[in-house]
Amino acid sequence: MIFVIAFAVAIGITLALIPLFVKLAFKYDFTDKPTERKRHTVPVPLVGGIAMFFSFTVGFIIFVAVIGVENYYMGDEIGVLGIVAVLAGALLVAGIGFIDDFSKTRFKEFPIWPRILVKITAAGLAFAAGIRFTGFTNPFSETYVVFPIWLQLVLTVLWFVGLITVFNFMDGLDGLAGSLAILPGATLFLVAMYMGQSDSALMAVLFLGVVAGFLRYNLRGKVWMGDSGAYLLGYLLAVISLHGIFKQATLVSMFIPMLALAVPILDSIRVVVKRILARKPAYEADTTGATTHLHYRLTRAGLRPKFAVAMIFLLSACLNLMAIIVMLVV
Repeated sequence: MIFVIAFAVAIGITLALIPLFVKLAFKYDFTDKPTERKRHTVPVPLVGGIAMFFSFTVGFIIFVAVIGVENYYMGDEIGVLGIVAVLAGALLVAGIGFIDDFSKTRFKEFPIWPRILVKITAAGLAFAAGIRFTGFTNPFSETYVVFPIWLQLVLTVLWFVGLITVFNFMDGLDGLAGSLAILPGATLFLVAMYMGQSDSALMAVLFLGVVAGFLRYNLRGKVWMGDSGAYLLGYLLAVISLHGIFKQATLVSMFIPMLALAVPILDSIRVVVKRILARKPAYEADTTGATTHLHYRLTRAGLRPKFAVAMIFLLSACLNLMAIIVMLVV
């Protein structure tokens, strides 16, 4: 029941906060305005990410920091340092995303380097708290292979920065980033339950609640998550996977989160490589050229946005199902 209650609280807070934040967004002109390059024709509030941040934070404090550690301990305690690191990192990435969103509402470009620095800092906090790649269990000898500390740090930073950036790339159509986040979130929840990792499962179910609440409004185009939300989704998925399955990973099971997140990861890698080969900045927006993302390519081919989202969602669902099968087999 603890997971059902946690999900209900997370989705309930998100559903309650978004209408309030939408009103504030229109009052203070915190909206994404239509331009020649954009598809929408009316201003859209960019407050979905902030609502998700507050909702997850409240749920995390109640169910992970209090109930999860003290009353529902199953050998997966995140610890005080981990609690502080997760919340501080979430605040950092959502905060820098909020600043970036604010700049966009004023038709200004926020520099990329502060964003990269904040992503690395958030990853560093998680690393310091023990939320990191440490190694893997050799399937042949059953011994645990520990990575050198420098490799642990490099892999952890790459995972965090990569997922945060990937979900920022995926936030291009109504419902897309949220849909591509909720599937691996569900997979990581099932994996955590299967492995008896209560705190990881609680984080995952809170994540599912806040994303589901956001999608309730986002699928109808009433609110966007903005960079604050996209950064937060990538960051939380990195935390859940590193604190969960990667902690006890075998060589094969390390690929479960990668399978669950394969669609956004592979699409982003393809785009970045193409942009580098075309001598364009990897972070440069492109909605029409050869270096654009899959969702834009589908809409350019004549597919309506909601059908493009559905097609990508189904592809991701198949890969997440494969990830669950791998978990059961391994």
